[in-house]
Amino acid sequence: MPEGHSIHRLARQFTSVFGGSRLSVSSPQGRFAAGAARLDGHVLEAASAHGKQLFLHFDNDLYLRIHLGLYGAFDFGGDETFTGASSIGAPRRVGEQEVAGDDGAGYAGPPEPRGAVRVRLVSEHGWADLRGPTACEVITDAERSKVLARLGPDPLADGAHGPAGAGRAAEFTRRLRSKGSPVGLLLMNQEVLAGVGNVYRAEVLFRARISPWRLGRSVGEAEAADLWNDVVRLMNDGVRQGRIITTAPQDREDTAEPVPVSEAHYVYKRTGLPCRRCGTPVAGTDMGARKLYWCPACQAA
Repeated sequence: MPEGHSIHRLARQFTSVFGGSRLSVSSPQGRFAAGAARLDGHVLEAASAHGKQLFLHFDNDLYLRIHLGLYGAFDFGGDETFTGASSIGAPRRVGEQEVAGDDGAGYAGPPEPRGAVRVRLVSEHGWADLRGPTACEVITDAERSKVLARLGPDPLADGAHGPAGAGRAAEFTRRLRSKGSPVGLLLMNQEVLAGVGNVYRAEVLFRARISPWRLGRSVGEAEAADLWNDVVRLMNDGVRQGRIITTAPQDREDTAEPVPVSEAHYVYKRTGLPCRRCGTPVAGTDMGARKLYWCPACQAA
């Protein structure tokens, strides 16, 4: 499932290539036909993200809310103006994909839909197809506010280092320390912290030397603040780099650039391999129906 940094990159992609454009909105699959009709012919004003939720805001004060879930994915394509308008590029294999739109013959509009396209958005210069999302619905601003009210603070929200950021850090600390569940579950709970998934969960707990089984209410305020600050730092790095890299250069065997996939993480998907810091075999098990990775020595209970 794409983590929060990918959804924020996706929001930037939409704003870049569709912002200010009047869109044709359809549902080739048919399952979203009624919703598409409410947005068809309207201007996309902006795209935003909160955690793993993507919101496309149209000029009729309606939002298209999308949660990609495990299987959702976007394809993009268009002319040179469209594809060149994105300065970041969509991450590969993490929920979205950019498709080259001009093969030299000139752009002649979107191709025939492939597979079960839930919603298609088309502008003068390009298109985007969505397949397999967990959620895809048209909502009002009031309904969007209700969705946001259920979510925890987003480490990628604007103003991370100002008063608003301090308020979000305090809210995360309060939510984390009010729970009697293991912190390994709480970091994946979107009502506690919006946007963190399996990779960031494993990596930030390792970096903080916190056992995944430690209860949230036992985490000190300073520890919680450090967790928040590390998540903010790593996820912002993820937005810039288009991938999750959590290891420090001195902890990598291969110092090549770009960082090899095998060197990008401390414990995630490294079960049985030696811990990069102490040499103890990395452990793996299930927690909350997801795979969990940790170092039994560095993160002793």
